[in-house]
Amino acid sequence: MTDQSRPSTAASLTPQTPIAASEGLHRGLTQRQLTMMAIGGAIGVGLFLGSGFTIRLAGPAVILSYLLGAGIALIMSYVLAEMAVVHPVAGAFGAYAEAYLNPWAGFSVRATYGVAQIIAIGAEVTAAGIYMSYWFPSVPQWIWVVLVSAALVALNSMQVNRLGEFEYWFAMIKVVAIISFIAVGLFLIFGRGLHGSTAWANLTQHGGFLPAGWKGVWLSLTITITSYMGVEVIAVTAGEAESPEATIPRALQSIVWRLILFYVLAIAIMVAMAPWNQSTSASGISGSPFVLAFSAAHVPFAAAIMNFVVLTAALSSVNTDLYLSTRMLFSLGREGYFPDWMGKVSRKGVPHRALLASTAGIIAAILLAIFAPRNAFLMLYGTAIAGMLFVWLVILASHLRFRNAVARERLLSLPMRLPAHPFFTVAGIALLVAISMTTFFVDGLRWSVPAFSVFLGLITLLYFRNRKTKVAGEFSVSHAQPE
Repeated sequence: MTDQSRPSTAASLTPQTPIAASEGLHRGLTQRQLTMMAIGGAIGVGLFLGSGFTIRLAGPAVILSYLLGAGIALIMSYVLAEMAVVHPVAGAFGAYAEAYLNPWAGFSVRATYGVAQIIAIGAEVTAAGIYMSYWFPSVPQWIWVVLVSAALVALNSMQVNRLGEFEYWFAMIKVVAIISFIAVGLFLIFGRGLHGSTAWANLTQHGGFLPAGWKGVWLSLTITITSYMGVEVIAVTAGEAESPEATIPRALQSIVWRLILFYVLAIAIMVAMAPWNQSTSASGISGSPFVLAFSAAHVPFAAAIMNFVVLTAALSSVNTDLYLSTRMLFSLGREGYFPDWMGKVSRKGVPHRALLASTAGIIAAILLAIFAPRNAFLMLYGTAIAGMLFVWLVILASHLRFRNAVARERLLSLPMRLPAHPFFTVAGIALLVAISMTTFFVDGLRWSVPAFSVFLGLITLLYFRNRKTKVAGEFSVSHAQPE
């Protein structure tokens, strides 16, 4: 099928068409690869590096922030599982929004998600440069950013099953590391190391468990919620998943509960091992609190080992985010919103041209690493937050319309189904709107929503500019088809 005669995937979605074409992509991702890709996208700099920022805001009570974020993530996992099982397509929630809300929503959420992931790529390769500075403080960060980026772009040029297998083992490193961190931390706290009394003192001294009150807990939620932003990876991979009806729900259930367990336990142990006010820096983010925690506990070589782990975590996240942004740009190219060349795939089934466009965040990271190395991470990471909040809001809004459109019999047959509809979906929307408004009161995030508003206005203009061309093209194609 030529580029000019491609049908719109989103336009073809109905509750009665459970599986749409993968649009040239290969279904080669297994459940274990899906799960690890989601973990790879979620467990990254948000936990290993951004946690220093959240600890500074809330102190030991950051544990409560991660629990609140977990509740929202659970809602998202059920919502995504329902829609992805019924419609496992390459455009994922962008296709759902176009089908159940309107074409503008479908375009804007895909464009936003693609750009947010591109920005996140820049934040994560910046984090990799920060981690490398632990061993090589005299080497400029931008050099590491360039080397890491080149390797990961080459990796994403592979066939999807090989990429999935590589990411499986890449993500496995940080899963094993977090489990090891939890085990070693518990031993240090309750064994011969720090002793329980010291650990409990770190949780209650230096201003108490709530040094900034409940306000600090809520403010830190603006960052902790992003640590769970990765569960949507499963929906994006649906277009390349084997047996999506079975693998998607199981993968989503697995990823969310693992994230909750890993995050809450790891953060709790981290603030117990070292005083929370020694795990952060008021002048900027200069290292991982996990590394600082081991250093404070005087564990030989543990800090260097943990630094290697958080480095691999950042690389894994870059790898996954390159995959995500590439698939979103590919989807927009296939739908006719972006140039046709973005919707093409190589003989291996890789959207290689969309992959090239996804490297824009890496270029931004290199420039920031050269001109603003200390503030580069928070500048990039903060910019992506508002975009991801918008994406989650659109997903929840699409779910409300999805539930009204899908037959009751189909809903009852789903392996995962959100109870008490529409209560939890509406509650999720209200919480995300409140979190978005809270960014105005958090240092480093005050301009996140205004900056995103400008971006949303620009892509809206782009949408209406391209809409006439797209509609005209679809009209001519439909009339050119034989009866």
